[in-house]
Amino acid sequence: MTQRHVLLLDLIDEPASIARYEAWHAAGAVPKAVVASIRTAGIAAMQIFRSGNRLVMVMDVTAAFDPAAKARADAADPDVVAWEALMDGFQQRLPWATAGEKWVEAPLIFDLAAQE
Repeated sequence: MTQRHVLLLDLIDEPASIARYEAWHAAGAVPKAVVASIRTAGIAAMQIFRSGNRLVMVMDVTAAFDPAAKARADAADPDVVAWEALMDGFQQRLPWATAGEKWVEAPLIFDLAAQE
């Protein structure tokens, strides 16, 4: 059984920068160590969608997923630290993000399955 997380983040609104960000996320472009860290953390599926400069990340996670443990593991992994530093050059925090918060969780407000 998986649980879904939806997170939001903005990119710097410059077409060339957005194009470079997308190129870094093309199939096979993300460093293997970064992909491995995602999978090892219990993230079963992850997609990032873009509209303008707004990103939406959808993650389906297993019961083993622990965001705090993932953050600690990321901070101790030089490959992930380097990746995050590179990505920071393309990203900007949402105005309502708290200090130190990068991707902001988007709570579920409607589910068709819950409707009669």
